[in-house]
Amino acid sequence: MKENNVVKEKSYNFVLRIIKFYKYLNEHKKENVISKQILRCGTSIGANIEEALGAQSEKDYFAKICISYKECREAHYWIRLLTDSGYIKKEQSSSLLDDCEELLKIISSIQKSIKAKFDKNRN
Repeated sequence: MKENNVVKEKSYNFVLRIIKFYKYLNEHKKENVISKQILRCGTSIGANIEEALGAQSEKDYFAKICISYKECREAHYWIRLLTDSGYIKKEQSSSLLDDCEELLKIISSIQKSIKAKFDKNRN
């Protein structure tokens, strides 16, 4: 459960940063298309982690963790796109991208652990 507490805390903190980033994009850059995508997928990461922690089965838990991973990859994509297109400066996105990459590693590790457990139970 300790690993889950780490991912729960880190995803929650990441979501708070995504919300602030969304506000910044809307208020200062007047961008409201990609920012909505970032807000949607970014907040979904934490929401699905929370759902996973309350899952009724291992399969349900695994499904929610997988969704979190996909949403995290999408958030990473949109942030990179805003940076690479020159819409925001690298200094504005690097910390968010670092946090996103850290979450991806943690969630991926959880996925691999669960998958190994499933594979072991099949044999």
